[in-house]
Amino acid sequence: MDRLRHGYQALRLVFHAVPAAGARGTKSISTVQASRSFPALFVRGGTSNGLIIERKHLPPQDEWHIILPAAMGSPDPHGRQLNGMGGGISSTSKICVLEPSTRPDADVEFTFVQVGIKDGALDLAANCGNMSSAVGPVAWDQGLVTDKASKVQDVGEKGDYQEALVRVFNTNTSKIIHSRFRVSGDPPVYCHGGDYEMDGIPGKQSKITLSFLNPAGAKTGKALPTGNAVDTLRLPDGSRIEASLVDVSNPGVFIRIDDLGIKDASPATFNPQAIESDPALKARLESIRQAGAAMMGLDPKTESVPKIVLLFSDSGSKDIDIRCVALSMGQAHKAVPLTLALGLGAAANMPGTIPAQVRVTKGETRESDPVVIGHPSGAVEIGATVENGHIVSADLLRTARVLMKGQVYY
Repeated sequence: MDRLRHGYQALRLVFHAVPAAGARGTKSISTVQASRSFPALFVRGGTSNGLIIERKHLPPQDEWHIILPAAMGSPDPHGRQLNGMGGGISSTSKICVLEPSTRPDADVEFTFVQVGIKDGALDLAANCGNMSSAVGPVAWDQGLVTDKASKVQDVGEKGDYQEALVRVFNTNTSKIIHSRFRVSGDPPVYCHGGDYEMDGIPGKQSKITLSFLNPAGAKTGKALPTGNAVDTLRLPDGSRIEASLVDVSNPGVFIRIDDLGIKDASPATFNPQAIESDPALKARLESIRQAGAAMMGLDPKTESVPKIVLLFSDSGSKDIDIRCVALSMGQAHKAVPLTLALGLGAAANMPGTIPAQVRVTKGETRESDPVVIGHPSGAVEIGATVENGHIVSADLLRTARVLMKGQVYY
């Protein structure tokens, strides 16, 4: 009882010891907390959400591991991140760090950070396409973009609304992304209201058009790192499986679900919930991913790259060209990681790859034809500009919204 009473008295001293004006030597609890916080925005980008932070508010990058995991609620052996801003799944444990760019071809640059939920590890090996959709609008409204007048244009036959262009440099992949989005007002600010519906997100909002320029070879330098449309992976148990190893926006390992020996797989039965409930299957998929990583010249132990994508032999719909289910950071994704969708869309137009083999054809296809990809939450259309076999850009539509702005404590 004495120990409890002394602890209670100590707490009273902490909460009530607010110094008078000019007093020294005593800090209020709010002062102590403020020294362990930073300003940030909590933002949804596509089918992901996370923190967006300006680099100037963080210590040097080699000290991020002290602050960022704690801000997200990691490490958490229970996998829930209840003590931070994370949501307990890979798509909600993300951070983007922004700063103005000095590059002549970019207005802003950002570094994407995937925060390990259970171990708190920071993975900077890859970019997140979904969170990329929020970078342009946030950079615009936060004053990180200069010469705004030259970056706004009227859209529509009668100039129905205005659209801004922000050129973004992603440091993870050393690639440029052009972000076009709706603005309104004077001065113009990002306007998320609109009539575009995105699968996986309720309601209608304004569309954000992302163009990933020269996306091939984001980590390996080549769209097909091994030079082959299909490779045979040898697994630790001695078995083999065919895979297409593709590096467009982010590296991916693409395999047929049929080759896993799963009979009568359909989107209704072979879904993220079914995968998560099968530890043996997840272990096999991880061994396939690691074998693909090694063949691509990547570190097999880096969870974020490459990711693995499982392809259905039947898209199940005349409106879907190819259907998939993907894993990210060891978890089955309820939609599809956007950079993987870009890679899958590109691979579907590369002769001989597994995505090209299983793609539903509607007559003759061309290398620049858009590809509609089905995923557990709906579909996404991937467009591409291809010239003489070179992928000039990969394009898609997203939405984004700032959910909250304030101080994050860690």
